[in-house]
Amino acid sequence: MQETAVPSAPPTPPVSLAALLSRDDLGLRQITGPPAGEVTIHGAHTSEMSDPYPYLLGGELLLTAGVHIPEAAGRPGSFDFDGYVARIVAAGGAALGFGVAPVHDTVPTGLVAACEEHGLPLVEVPPRTTFSGVARAVWQLMARARLSELRRITEAQQGLAAAASRPDPVPSVLRRLAGRLEGRAVLYGPEGAEIAAAGREPGDEVRRALAELARFVTGHPSSTATDTVAGTRLAAYALGPGRGFVLGVAAPHRESGDHTIASVAAVLLSLLTGEHQSGTGAARSSALVRLLLGARREEVAPLLGGGEGDGAVTRWYVVHARPDTGAPDAVSASALGAALGSPLVDAADDVVRVLVPAPPQAEGDGGARPEGGGGVRPEGDGGARSEGDGGARPEAGAAAPRKPPAGSGPAGSGPAGSGPAAQPGWTLGVSAPVAPAEWPAADAQAARALARARATRSALVRHAERPGFADLVPPGEAEAHARALLAPIGGVPALAETLRAWLSLHGSWDRTAVALSVHRNTVRQRIARCAALLSADLDDPDVRMELWFALRHLRG
Repeated sequence: MQETAVPSAPPTPPVSLAALLSRDDLGLRQITGPPAGEVTIHGAHTSEMSDPYPYLLGGELLLTAGVHIPEAAGRPGSFDFDGYVARIVAAGGAALGFGVAPVHDTVPTGLVAACEEHGLPLVEVPPRTTFSGVARAVWQLMARARLSELRRITEAQQGLAAAASRPDPVPSVLRRLAGRLEGRAVLYGPEGAEIAAAGREPGDEVRRALAELARFVTGHPSSTATDTVAGTRLAAYALGPGRGFVLGVAAPHRESGDHTIASVAAVLLSLLTGEHQSGTGAARSSALVRLLLGARREEVAPLLGGGEGDGAVTRWYVVHARPDTGAPDAVSASALGAALGSPLVDAADDVVRVLVPAPPQAEGDGGARPEGGGGVRPEGDGGARSEGDGGARPEAGAAAPRKPPAGSGPAGSGPAGSGPAAQPGWTLGVSAPVAPAEWPAADAQAARALARARATRSALVRHAERPGFADLVPPGEAEAHARALLAPIGGVPALAETLRAWLSLHGSWDRTAVALSVHRNTVRQRIARCAALLSADLDDPDVRMELWFALRHLRG
């Protein structure tokens, strides 16, 4: 059953509550709740609302001075502490910080009991410590954690690149990778035998499980799979589609950035093992030459791989991706392509575009099927409400730190026929599976899906093509009506694009501004201009629905 997606926490490294409590300049004291070392924080937010649920993303340290709590709250039944704490927990709040003075001299005993009952860490903020000081300390710790993660990844990339230039490049890369991850790195051949290995030898159970995981990725469309056996984290990376070489990694623990480091090693090993094994390099070169000489896309597509050789039209996904931190480089872009199972990668500006062959299950589909939960959404689904925005927030589920969809399947693709899956450290927009002649339209779909993913802080958004009432109108008549209805704003593309984004995000000023990379006041001005030119009440849901249908049918 599809689950309601709740926006994930911002894509920043979390910090331990214990690190925040250790700051002597803040003087924070934990009153109740789990040990601080077991609690991670993804941000800090101040709210004096009696119900802060609609304004939390999940993972926050919520700060309050208890302004919403009556002074008579010491008397039983005067304030619903249990309901207040339950809503914070339901929203995914990581901890509650209560500031004593000027409203309350002490932390209310009812609040302490409620936090203890629900397992929510409760922290006392002394009068001398401001909430802005606590928030600044949280962001300082997060910035330090991010800098440490980036430094670790950069050093690992440099070390792996240096190892690849040695006279014995494959063993050198495996040794460097095993050292970085403090585990075991194995290169498996097409027959599943170990070609080279480095690092600590694991137990028999782990060794067999890693070999089985390597065989798994060679027999499936995805290029990456993960598992945990006997407390050891396992990962397998196919080194190029259809070639049979696999990188296997076993590590006793997993730190932030490990997947990126292993993916870089997989890219280097793919180059070292050589594309001549399957001849795909020569085929792609031939496809490029034919395109430059005027061949049609559908004529050269079979040379790019991904076809089943049964005469059917090969279908493809276009993926637009942006890294959560920094700008993409050639190595990280290639690693993303390897994780998605495609070497067809274009890294331009801040966006990486990947052309991914659709698996056989997706052939003939009318569009990608949305996945449920895990921060993955179909384009056009409702998002979560942000403070001050309109729209209802789902009540079920708690917002969790951002992560790709959970499941037992490989990490490179979702369930059968659903296309590419979310990748750690990236925000993805995925088109519907299309024939080569429709690649430009799919490129636009992926761009819009990526903009929505960034606006809703989702790891991945798919362009969803589903039949509906709008399909009952003949396309020609629908397009003619759309052009007539939208004619007053047709001469200003920015207005139509802003109206489309605003409607798709349920009238959210903030998320529309993020999706379009403009200021929220610019969004307000453009929407007001649209309403005036169209002589329409944009608060009327019927008007919004009619305009949305028109925008969907408007071409060009």
